[in-house]
Amino acid sequence: MGTYTIGELARAAGVNVETVRFYERRGLLRQPERGDGYRRYPESDLDRLRFVRRAKVLGFTLAEITELLDAATAGATDDVVAAARERLASVDVEIAALQDQRRRLEALADVCAGGDDGCLTLAVAAEP
Repeated sequence: MGTYTIGELARAAGVNVETVRFYERRGLLRQPERGDGYRRYPESDLDRLRFVRRAKVLGFTLAEITELLDAATAGATDDVVAAARERLASVDVEIAALQDQRRRLEALADVCAGGDDGCLTLAVAAEP
């Protein structure tokens, strides 16, 4: 199992060095000791960083990611399932809001395309 400098770790995980440092400050990654003048990160830190990156892509907050990391470390799949279901419910709410926004924008575009004076007030887009 190899070790990585901070730059190598960042590249391997697909993030930048400042992201690694930020995650260290937030407690998502530990800051290793400097053995030879360089921080050396083990393979497990690369796995952890990749986990954090995947969780961010899924829309989890850093606080939620901390809980997910704890659950994953403990092998608590029920906690991961619960977090995924909770995030899924949140995504459903966001989708509904975006669909409503899309409907309102379509109505606005239709009004404006028809030359209606209501176009300039955006009133049609504000109506539920």
